[in-house]
Amino acid sequence: MNGNITFTMVKPGSVADGNTGGILAKIQEGGFVIKALKMVKLTTEQAQAFYEVHKERPFYNSLVASMTAGPVVAAILEKENAVLAYRNYIGATNPAEAAEGSIRKVYGKSIESNAVHGSDSDGNACIEADFFFSKLEQY
Repeated sequence: MNGNITFTMVKPGSVADGNTGGILAKIQEGGFVIKALKMVKLTTEQAQAFYEVHKERPFYNSLVASMTAGPVVAAILEKENAVLAYRNYIGATNPAEAAEGSIRKVYGKSIESNAVHGSDSDGNACIEADFFFSKLEQY
């Protein structure tokens, strides 16, 4: 399935704002098939492990704090060339620079509170999917 899946999370701020349903509907409208879905609240240790790739960046601690502020909705999505298709669909990291109608333009508030996470490579999509979902939960 490499190349046909990506991983996303509806971030805590979007969940708290009641945007989960709208975001999931928009994902499906974009032709993505939801292959796994769950709501979880990350511990600090889990968020640190998930975002370890950013450990040396100045925003790491605030990222971990924001991702543990409430539950996230994690999902595995399927579509041809899923990672690139989803990254284009969600829009730029900064919602102010995101394309009109993109998920981040519609639901994002700031660079840090940009509504959703999206995998940046096929390899990371698989790693991130496996972080949140057992093989029994992946369809």
